[in-house]
Amino acid sequence: MKRRCFAILAASLACTLSHGEVTDAVRKKTEGACAACHGPAGAKPTMPGAPKLAGQQYEYLVQTLEAFRSGSRESPIMGAMAKPLTDADIRSMARYYSELPGLQTKY
Repeated sequence: MKRRCFAILAASLACTLSHGEVTDAVRKKTEGACAACHGPAGAKPTMPGAPKLAGQQYEYLVQTLEAFRSGSRESPIMGAMAKPLTDADIRSMARYYSELPGLQTKY
């Protein structure tokens, strides 16, 4: 029983750590560079074609930023923005935007 509890605890901790931590540095990075096109808190884009990021799914944001960073998804602007990001940066930024209120369907 102890082994099972330990395994569950370890798995949940690994899951938490792998999704990135939202720090003040992440918030400052997003409020600066990202907000220029995607708007404050990623909720109101200022550039045509820039999507809302607030409330977007975590995995989608991670995959998209990784694709821009690797060049498999082409965009001169986003490629340059994503190139210097580390895996931890990407996970943290994705967590930040995915936890914000934003993309909601009204019925």
